[in-house]
Amino acid sequence: MKSHLFAFLCFLTLVAMGCVNDGTPPIEDMPEEVATEPKPARPIPKFDRDSAYAYVEQQVNFGPRVVNSDAHKQTREWLVEKLESFGAEVREQNFEAEAYDGTTLSATNIIARYAPELQDRILLTAHWDTRPFADSPLEDDENAVVNGADDGASGVGVLLEVARQLGENTPDIGVDIVLLDAEDYGQSGGGSRTSWALGAQYYAKNVPEPKPRFGILLDMVGARDAKFGVEGNSERYAPQVVRKVWRLANSMGYGDYYINERRGAIVDDHFFINSIANIPTIDIINMPGNTTGGSQFVEHWHTGDDNIDIIDKRTLRAAGQVVLATIFREAAGTL
Repeated sequence: MKSHLFAFLCFLTLVAMGCVNDGTPPIEDMPEEVATEPKPARPIPKFDRDSAYAYVEQQVNFGPRVVNSDAHKQTREWLVEKLESFGAEVREQNFEAEAYDGTTLSATNIIARYAPELQDRILLTAHWDTRPFADSPLEDDENAVVNGADDGASGVGVLLEVARQLGENTPDIGVDIVLLDAEDYGQSGGGSRTSWALGAQYYAKNVPEPKPRFGILLDMVGARDAKFGVEGNSERYAPQVVRKVWRLANSMGYGDYYINERRGAIVDDHFFINSIANIPTIDIINMPGNTTGGSQFVEHWHTGDDNIDIIDKRTLRAAGQVVLATIFREAAGTL
């Protein structure tokens, strides 16, 4: 067990490459973007936190959404039906991938498009699968079931509520909501970084045209008192997007969530969207920076504790309302 823990902590060190912790608030160093001519602004919808919570709860009720499982299939069908009911043009991007252990994964990225005729587009994304086993260094039961309420379902729940709002009031900008599969089937304990985020790698190599101008990834955005620090690869690849979103969040009163502090660079879905598809994409992810056990993440990460009782409606609203404001402000040219 100790050797496993040591290897796992080594892996965390590897994925945190490029982290510079010089004490300077990161968004203060980022250049201002050239302002565009404002358009008539539409009112920003109010994000319904109860609705988002219900979408998270429904995913958890399906059980662990491990690729190739019945729960995974049921969840896929439900997600497609929901997005179509919200007026999106939905495409299932099916693919097969070989996992690190040789398992053939039959996976699906779900792409929901609003105003598909528009060239100017924003990407919103989250992963909808769950970890097949518990492996956090803090987990005392390696056979624990990982329900992925926060790690997976929270981001998807927020984006489903955003989709519902866009179906009722689509702004003058294209929006691609992409629910990525096979993110969490990677090899822990020092394995290759390309064993993670298989759906993101496939999507990044097969992005439908027109390609989004920038993107926002939501991952672990549901826990109580979440701290969305500035993740290292977000700062590296998409500093202007970080600046926009964090400054907007603070102006909206969500500064307790969107903290202006550097965090490590992690291999999440956005890493491959940035490095392969060249879409500047940030990761809004709960990285409090003060956990025990050597992990950058929250203590319920990849454990049996990642259940619905972890989810806080106020955190879902902090994530979702800022995303909605980003879309509508960007459409109006006022962000």
